[in-house]
Amino acid sequence: MDQQAAQSKKRLKRGVPEGLWQKCPGCRATVYTKEVNQNLGVCSKCGYHFYVTAAERTRQVLDEGTFEEWDGDLRPTDPLKFVDQKAYGDRLVAEQKRTGLWEAALTGSGMIRARRVAFGVTDSAFIMGSMGSVVGERLTRLIERATEQQLPLIIISGSGGGARMHEGILSLMQMAKVSAALARYDQAGGLFISVLTNPTMGGVAASFASLGDVIFAEPKALIGFAGPRTIKATIRLELPKGFQTSEFLLEHGYVDRIVPRDKLKSEIARTIDYCGQ
Repeated sequence: MDQQAAQSKKRLKRGVPEGLWQKCPGCRATVYTKEVNQNLGVCSKCGYHFYVTAAERTRQVLDEGTFEEWDGDLRPTDPLKFVDQKAYGDRLVAEQKRTGLWEAALTGSGMIRARRVAFGVTDSAFIMGSMGSVVGERLTRLIERATEQQLPLIIISGSGGGARMHEGILSLMQMAKVSAALARYDQAGGLFISVLTNPTMGGVAASFASLGDVIFAEPKALIGFAGPRTIKATIRLELPKGFQTSEFLLEHGYVDRIVPRDKLKSEIARTIDYCGQ
């Protein structure tokens, strides 16, 4: 018995591999990560939409193997030599290594149900998807190419930040620049479908994300300019229940339709056909 006890002590305990399970923020249930991934990042129990990367959104929406990245050579710089808790230049390098992205926006062209489109997506994982000068430039070039090539334009917004303070006025200019490009695109008769995901806030919500000819939103997404706590502290009034959710905004006419992630590709294709693009 003593020998058996000694052998059992030598055995390594088999733990649960990290990341195998996760807790759903919606229903608080423990869900199998592989199952969530197979379900496009949606909880099968309550329908909660988990964060997914820009690359994953591209794979979910565009036909397989059709994405062609545009302006991937554009790289952010540190024009102001900005320093807060760390130097902005160091922060950019750290974010690039952590996310695998050069910037918070990914743009290009691809096919949706055999319909060629100009496609862009912002990613909140990269400095909250804030609009630096490269984000604004990539989106502007995307819109201009969509105008020249007469392509439907799809932008999926996943940005919890507005103008990127690390770049000062250069960042603030991007809101106007992207909006001006969209105005020219509209004058040329283009179709812009804006898709709002959780979160879509700040300068992104205040500029291109709210300018779609058709605006879709994922269920229960946080959408607005300033956060609810900031607004409440400013106006000192109790905010309506569900304020700044996609459901609240649909009820008040800001959003045209709430579309679950597994239906988004089909809804976009149907809208393009309906609008004759």
